[in-house]
Amino acid sequence: MENTYIEDKVFDKVDFQKNLLKKAEYENCVFNGCNFSGADMSDVGFTDCVFNSCNLCMAKLIKTALRNIRFNDCKMLGLHFGNCNEFGLSFSFENCQLNHSSFYKIKLPATLFKNSKLHEADFAECNLTGSCFDNCDLNGALFDHTNLEKVDFRTSFNYSIDPEINYIKRAKFSILGISGLVNKYDIDIEYTM
Repeated sequence: MENTYIEDKVFDKVDFQKNLLKKAEYENCVFNGCNFSGADMSDVGFTDCVFNSCNLCMAKLIKTALRNIRFNDCKMLGLHFGNCNEFGLSFSFENCQLNHSSFYKIKLPATLFKNSKLHEADFAECNLTGSCFDNCDLNGALFDHTNLEKVDFRTSFNYSIDPEINYIKRAKFSILGISGLVNKYDIDIEYTM
């Protein structure tokens, strides 16, 4: 990556499918309503940046640095976060669509997923220690040999987590979501008052 630094800049409604994203280090930048769909974001660094209402579907994230990034109201289908630069990798998601995205084998302690859809997202072998899934739809999300220690699932739904193959010590679940821990046993759980 070139030694180009872009700081404190606001990008409004830029179509990065047509205008290629400059290979640079972006710091304290805000991207509003930008289109990164299918864009090559490889070897680009983002630090303390915010993405608002952006389309990042199928963007290429090879060696992309995402350090302390906030994604708000973004469409992020099919992203492979496991291809990102692991150094300082940290982000949060609010009101995002992350269906079919992969977090395979990455370390994401204390990550916030809020009011987001994560249908068929892949969290296999991921470390999510201390993370929070606040009101998230996890329909078909894959948890396989995932570290879920102290993860908060109390307000989330449609998850299926096998306690025998995942580490769930001190994870938090609501009584209404308890069936997501015993799905494989094919039993019926009724909630009566």
